[in-house]
Amino acid sequence: QVPLVESGGGLVQAGGSLTLSCAASGGAASTHLMAWFRAAPGKQREFVSVIWWNDRVTYYADSVKGRFTISKVIVNNTIYIQMNDLKPEDTGVYYCAASTNARSGLAAVSQSRYEYWGQGTQVTVSS
Repeated sequence: QVPLVESGGGLVQAGGSLTLSCAASGGAASTHLMAWFRAAPGKQREFVSVIWWNDRVTYYADSVKGRFTISKVIVNNTIYIQMNDLKPEDTGVYYCAASTNARSGLAAVSQSRYEYWGQGTQVTVSS
């Protein structure tokens, strides 16, 4: 059983919208916070957004603030990210990540914080 499964990627024109989802199962379902990261072609993976599981706290990278919205459905162990006004620079593979360690001292924007990762879903924004 794959702990995290993303879906919803695709090809969209600049200015368009996409919604990605990530369903957690097994050990990943005992999550403390879940996040989205992305890797643009030829670049390192970077933080996009995070949501705390037992709280309403969310946080976004400056590059997506005001355009992306992260949300969760606890009963389904699923998070979503609604991406509006997409730009070509948003192109990349989007990864879902989950952290089950509530006592971790690592920052939520750090990849090292997360024990579980999805396989990634491709988002391509054409100009």
